[in-house]
Formats: sequence, C-alpha cells, structure tokens
Amino acid sequence: MTDVSEGGRLLAAVDIARAALVDDGQQPGAHRRSVAEGEWAAAHYFDAELAGYRGWQWCVVLAGSPASDEITLSEVVLLPGDGSLLAPPWVPWAERVSSGDLAPGDLLAAEPDDPRLVPNQIDTGDEFRFDSESEDPDDIGQVAGEIGLGRRRLLSYDGRADAAQRWYDGDFGPSSEMAQAAPFSCCTCGFYVPLAGALRAGFGACTNKYAADGRVVSAEYGCGAHSDVQAPKGEGSPAYDAYDDGALEIISITRDAEPANS
Repeated sequence: MTDVSEGGRLLAAVDIARAALVDDGQQPGAHRRSVAEGEWAAAHYFDAELAGYRGWQWCVVLAGSPASDEITLSEVVLLPGDGSLLAPPWVPWAERVSSGDLAPGDLLAAEPDDPRLVPNQIDTGDEFRFDSESEDPDDIGQVAGEIGLGRRRLLSYDGRADAAQRWYDGDFGPSSEMAQAAPFSCCTCGFYVPLAGALRAGFGACTNKYAADGRVVSAEYGCGAHSDVQAPKGEGSPAYDAYDDGALEIISITRDAEPANS
C-alpha cells in the first residue's frame, strides 16, 4: 500500500532533495536514507563527495504543510557520519597555551581569578624558615616577609606549589636522565644559587654557562659539570706502548726471485 500521507510524500521526495544540493553548487553522492522529522518534515542524507570530508554526509530537510501540496526546502547542512574524519575536540585557549608559545610582542593576561595569584596584601607564607637563630637573612638577601611593594598581585601558595611540582618533575628535576647519571647534586655545587622565599630549600638557579645556565634547577638535580668534579689525570693510556713510526725495517725484494717450492 502506498503511503499518501504528507510524511510519506516528503520521505519519497529524494529527487527534490538532490536537486536542492545541485542548485547549491554541490555534487551529492548516493542517497543513504530518509528520516521523518515529525509529521510535516523529512531529512534526506546523501554521501558528501568532498575532498577532506571522508565519511561526511549532506542532510537536506524538506518541509510541507496541511494547507498546500508544495514541498519546501527547509535546511541544507553538512554532517559527520559513522567513521568520518573529525577535528579534535575544541580546547579553550587557556588550556592550549604551553611553555615556549609566547613570542616577542605577544600579550598573555592572567585571569582575574587565577588561583596562582593573590592580592599583595594577603600573606602568602613565602618565607624561608631558618633553623639557626644565628643566621641573618639579610646577609644572603632574604627579606623577613613579603610586603608586595610595586606589585598588585603576588604568587599564591597554590601557584608556588604548582611551580615547584612542575620544576621537580621536569628536565631539571632529580628524576631526569641527566640527574640520574650525575655523581653530585646541585645543592652541593658552587655554581648553584638558591632561590629566595619558601622555594629556597628546594630550588635554585644554575650559573654554570656550560650546564643549565640561567635555569631553575632542583636542589636534587645534578650534572657532570658540578664544581667538585675532578679533571682526569694521567698522560695517556698505560695499556699500550707508544708506537714509533720512525723505526722501520727495510726489506728489499728482487723481481727475479723465484717462489719457493712446496
């Protein structure tokens, strides 16, 4: 039995849906299916034979009304199908930016509610606690407390902890390949300059231009350029005598010499 209802008429209008795509400048592929979208609308799906859109489909929505026999084009849209090639999920820019992305002239503003920062009047606890009362913080440039002069926001406890963990787990932390092969740690190196504040106990800057010069390194990091590394001694390998290329044995061979009989 033929479906003469409005929905059936719209589902059967494949040629009208294809013609709508052709009029739009497209070249649709095979018709895949028709889906009723309520009593007065139907969606037709065609293969989208477009370069770079493998597996995508054209969707053409046709509409009708009870007061007219005319079929109206409602919408044309390109949709992904099963197994289609899709772009990766959208990630906010704040989550896409990584270390090294900032170029000269770029501006990267911290959010007003950035958990890494707090107003300068808040005590961040960024003080290094000396074990000995005889040590004077001023002698090593360590101030007693942070008062935030000249800065509207200061590094928060969370921001400090996040940085410390990132540095500890990074290329200049104790778990790196370089540190694992080093004979000494940075905390005993003469090129190591400790940071100020609460990070002093765990991190410092390397001043050795042949090593991690200018980078923040963990106190437990290490490399082969430690200030206590001894230079190799000796005057060469003792396993072999020097070869004297001036001592040559000259042997004259005549062309008339006959080979020995075996």
